[in-house]
Amino acid sequence: MRQGFQSFLKGTSVYKEEVLIICGISGSGKSTLLRCINHLEPINSGTITVDGVEVKKNTKREICKKVSMVFQMFNLFPHLNAVENVILAPQKVLEWPKEKAYTKAKKLFDMVGLSNKMNSYPRDLSGGQKQRVAIARALCMEPELILFDEPTSALDPEMIKGVLDIMKDLARKGMTMIVVTHEMGFAKEVSDRVAFLHNGQFLEIAPPKEFFEKQKHEEIKQFLGSIL
Repeated sequence: MRQGFQSFLKGTSVYKEEVLIICGISGSGKSTLLRCINHLEPINSGTITVDGVEVKKNTKREICKKVSMVFQMFNLFPHLNAVENVILAPQKVLEWPKEKAYTKAKKLFDMVGLSNKMNSYPRDLSGGQKQRVAIARALCMEPELILFDEPTSALDPEMIKGVLDIMKDLARKGMTMIVVTHEMGFAKEVSDRVAFLHNGQFLEIAPPKEFFEKQKHEEIKQFLGSIL
């Protein structure tokens, strides 16, 4: 069995190099869970551990070195250009010299297909381009885990494929990912397991084939029926 990477919600674990998809209706706690994992939201009860480190106030900086997050609405700093957005956290959190961060960022801009947009400001980028910059920003921290919170829900349909293709490539390369999404085609293709969150609790966590073909709960049947 692979080494447990982190635990949350009554002992549930995610493993290194695993892609866990989390789905559920609006208000079920999906985004809150992700925000608790990297301590953007306080944890009211229970514990979360990331690679053996418990998530709490006095470990927040250490957790930031292990966990990156890609947000639904990009959350780029509007006064910084694309490459400045990407290199800021490695300099501040990892204490990298600017030259090292810039060299890493340049490789990432090539990877996400935006080498010609490094000096562009967020206002001059499309939604899909902003999200690819956000992914490059997350990767520049060389994280052990990336959290994706509905990364395509704010994008026009023609922009979604480019972002999902990058995420698929990350999965193939072994990046550990927890992804909140309604993109069930992506879930079927990429996930190791799919989890359904309902009222703050996991009703089911199963391999994709089992999850999509043998639902054990009426809530999951209704959810899948509404989006498939």
